Amino acid sequence: MNWLDLLKFFKKPKIKPFSAWQIELTTRCPINCKMCIRETADGWLFGDMRIEDFKKLTPYFKDVETVILEGWGDSLLHKDFVEIIRLVKAEGARAGFVTSGSILNKDYISELINAGTDLIGFSLAGVTPRTHNSIRVGSDLNSLLGHIQTFNQIKADKRLKKPSLHVIYLVLKDNISEIPLLPQLAKEIGIEDVVLTNLIHVTNEWQEGQRVFNCNRGQGVKGASDRLNLYQQLLREAEANAKELKITLRTHPLSPIDIAVCEENPLRNLYISVDGKVSPCVYLYQPLPSPFKSIYCGKEYTMNSLSFGDIFKESFDTIWNNLEYAKFRDCFTQRKMMAGEVYSLFSDTAELKKFEKARLSEPPEPCRTCHKMLGV
Repeated sequence: MNWLDLLKFFKKPKIKPFSAWQIELTTRCPINCKMCIRETADGWLFGDMRIEDFKKLTPYFKDVETVILEGWGDSLLHKDFVEIIRLVKAEGARAGFVTSGSILNKDYISELINAGTDLIGFSLAGVTPRTHNSIRVGSDLNSLLGHIQTFNQIKADKRLKKPSLHVIYLVLKDNISEIPLLPQLAKEIGIEDVVLTNLIHVTNEWQEGQRVFNCNRGQGVKGASDRLNLYQQLLREAEANAKELKITLRTHPLSPIDIAVCEENPLRNLYISVDGKVSPCVYLYQPLPSPFKSIYCGKEYTMNSLSFGDIFKESFDTIWNNLEYAKFRDCFTQRKMMAGEVYSLFSDTAELKKFEKARLSEPPEPCRTCHKMLGV
């Protein structure tokens, strides 16, 4: 669910009130990824958004720069997906999604291109079929790479620049050793932009054991420090290879950093579930009965789905101005203002960081056990 990373590859258009709305069209998926929350979920709520309900959202898109059509499922499975892309484009917003690409074929690819899709991220979990296929169970790396090449071939034949294609590579302990090879693979399949992303939402022991980032601000025990150094070296190799091949490689930190607002940025972005619930981000509203389990930095927590209204039944203004929603956003606004004040007061970096950490208020309670708030 790292769609926000894709937006950074675009030149900023005329600023609209919202940077991105992420809209979940289905909770169904054709594959069974080991890092998916569905792996340990009881009572998964399968469903598709009706196109009649989606059309209720379209009047709002004039205020949204990009509509990302994805959630906890693969939108390619939605029977009206191509029409939905056209509806987004008709309102002057960009349309994009991230996918495993498992059900693509040449005809479907042509339809997506003809509909005017702006950006597509393809999910990889390895550079070799053995690694990728063992993590994204049910996906076939060679088939996926073939689909990407078909996209590029049709674009070339039609002399089109869109959709912009990207690789989204989930970094795990089982696949990080292959990352230095990723820029060469991207070059071979005609991809110029690659995003390395961390495992954010953890729900079982296997997933917790696979995260490569460190939750501690200090180096910690020697073994953990040695592993972190190894991982960072692999990332540096990948960056060097990407630079040589003229591939844009976006990475995330492997240790916590101070941030005022998480990358999901609830101040300018939001999430709408398949049943119309409006939430600050995808991680706070899952297709599961509440409460559900989450593991944050090795410790287990229980969480409840968080939404501030049903956009199929209420106006967006009513939801956005909901007192509790406003309080949620105010937490981040205050942190952002405090961080700005701190930077204007200090020139010494060490003193600034000490003061910033002391001054920043707590994020909203549901966000305090989210790895996104570590800046990773």
